[in-house]
Amino acid sequence: MPKFRITTLGCKVNQCESDAIAKQLKSCDRLPALENEPSEICIINTCTVTQKASMQSRQAVRQAIRLNPSARIVVTGCYAQTEPEAIEKIEGVHDIIGNADKHLICEMIRRNTNTAPDQPLSICNDIQPEQDFESSCDVVGGGRTRPFFKIQDGCNAFCTYCIVPYARGPSRSKPVENVLAGIQELSNNGYHEIVLTGIHLGHYGNDLIPKTCLGELLNRIDNLNLIPRVRLSSIEPLELTDAIVERVAESNSFCRHFHIPLQSGDDRILQKMARPYAARDFRQLVTKIHARLPQAAIGVDTLIGFPGETDAAFENTYALIDELPVSYLHVFPFSSRPGTPAADYPNKISPEVVKHRCERIRMLGDSKRVDFYTQFIGQKLDVLIETTRHRPTGLLKGLSSNYIPILIDANNDYKNKLVAVRAQKLADDILLGTILS
Repeated sequence: MPKFRITTLGCKVNQCESDAIAKQLKSCDRLPALENEPSEICIINTCTVTQKASMQSRQAVRQAIRLNPSARIVVTGCYAQTEPEAIEKIEGVHDIIGNADKHLICEMIRRNTNTAPDQPLSICNDIQPEQDFESSCDVVGGGRTRPFFKIQDGCNAFCTYCIVPYARGPSRSKPVENVLAGIQELSNNGYHEIVLTGIHLGHYGNDLIPKTCLGELLNRIDNLNLIPRVRLSSIEPLELTDAIVERVAESNSFCRHFHIPLQSGDDRILQKMARPYAARDFRQLVTKIHARLPQAAIGVDTLIGFPGETDAAFENTYALIDELPVSYLHVFPFSSRPGTPAADYPNKISPEVVKHRCERIRMLGDSKRVDFYTQFIGQKLDVLIETTRHRPTGLLKGLSSNYIPILIDANNDYKNKLVAVRAQKLADDILLGTILS
């Protein structure tokens, strides 16, 4: 059977879609290649959220061509959708397939076995007219203990720095009954936690008929008690409603974990970004979550070095995060994306200043994370044990409901099980624990 390999860059949605493509290829009598095996089909699922991501996508394509000189090279994903012309210039690419047609990759490979075209076959249709959620990701576990379950795609926000709406199209939602059926199947397949994933998760249901919302979907999931643990991926500040927070607080199913994009703590920069909230809104939200769920993990995205970000504006961001009970940070330097309004904004910040500011914010995030982990030493945590071991130590690794990784010295009988663990000590910024009998 022909062997295939999929290289995935970028977000959880991309990873979920790569799993779906792999599932389709297996159903067409293709086998995944082992780590050092050559492949007859190489699929690179690209990202373009930053300039660095686009560069890494090109590098991944060239590496696949170099390591698999006889393979059919298929490039898909967000970079393929937004800049197919750049990929066409890479000698050795056979197919360029945008996000709008990503679900057809298996069928296209089956119909066309030509591995030496004169030029790449490029299918990158306009994604903006898309209205229906593509169901190719219905139930895919992949190789993870905690599978990503895509329930929403696309984004209507058009923040001034962001290329994603152009790469993903408008917001589209998986129908409620399909979501529930998919969760039930994942539970039947032996999974104990899923991660609800989308490009703009808080917009879930706005496009459905009848219209619904993420909070109502979570109520349905909770009431049916389909799976032991359900984790939410990133939700925008104004879409993380009191009802959602209260549902998580009252539920035995939803993980005590929220990830909230802040981007900037300066109101003027937030306005230039076209973010629909102010710093005080974010402060009130995080304070409210912490008061209701003091043990919950609260992760935050920051975008540093936006055009016009003065020293004072950066210090506003730093001070806001410093004062709040944040558990960890994701720090991104501003990346100018052609085709977005911010690409033409004046008052660009020098790379040296951006680098210095990112280092300061990352150090703050490291301190916040260590403080968060430390408060749980001596406490009992409910931990889902991963199916793979922590490579540097060989210990079993697991994840708590509130997003704390923990290492345990135990045998393989505990893999893919929810167990009670006593956190004992912090070593190299990671908790060590023991399983309680």
